[in-house]
Amino acid sequence: MKGYLHKISIGIYILIVFSALGFLGYYGSSYYKLPLDEQPFHPQYELLKPSGLIGHGLGITGSILIVSGILMYMLRKRMKSLSHIGTLKYWLEFHIFLCTLGTVFVLFHTTFKFGGIISIGFWSLAIVWVSGVIGRYIYVQIPRSIEGREMTMNEISELREKFTNELTEKYGINLSEISNTKFSQIRLKLAANHISPKEHQHIRFILRKQRILNRRIKRLEKMQQLFHYWHIAHVPFAIIMILILIIHIAVVWFLGYKWIF
Repeated sequence: MKGYLHKISIGIYILIVFSALGFLGYYGSSYYKLPLDEQPFHPQYELLKPSGLIGHGLGITGSILIVSGILMYMLRKRMKSLSHIGTLKYWLEFHIFLCTLGTVFVLFHTTFKFGGIISIGFWSLAIVWVSGVIGRYIYVQIPRSIEGREMTMNEISELREKFTNELTEKYGINLSEISNTKFSQIRLKLAANHISPKEHQHIRFILRKQRILNRRIKRLEKMQQLFHYWHIAHVPFAIIMILILIIHIAVVWFLGYKWIF
């Protein structure tokens, strides 16, 4: 996925989430603000209550989005047969998008009032969501191959050497001389070496990649440790959330709340 397409997709994800948040908040704000014992007297109660047409639908849709986001990312990450389908980074971002949108729907499904085992499930969901966003930041700090596999230190060194050799052999740029040099000054050097302006963008790209790679190499071990500890916090709460979700669905189904079915 090209850079501008990636930015557009992230923008669409954010727009959808905030649109859902804004629309649901605006549509039912007067209902959601009421105390639990006053909600039955609100004119939208039959629609927005957890077992209502909209409220129940939000719970089902939110649950499907969250479970789908988890399963899709897990399958893409663990099945070698799917490794050629897209970059893992983009799957992670789509996973976060689905789980975020699902969390918004589940939050409105609860009408912002929950207790007992449901509160455990919801706060597990909240912890999973927050830790997921943090995990995404840690994930992108660790250099990876195009398939999303974590690169070894040898592979990282080879990639850095490849960038260095291309800059030196093709463009006559010595990285040790320009480590803190602005690109405007580098452009003057390129002009003196008769490098065409069309190639400036490619050189800027290589320099940027090289500098990012150098920064990530310096903190690689720390990020790998953080990622390990992140799994310890993220996975158990995700399991708790799924188990409580299954129990909740089973109880609701047993009591006869089957939405439009």
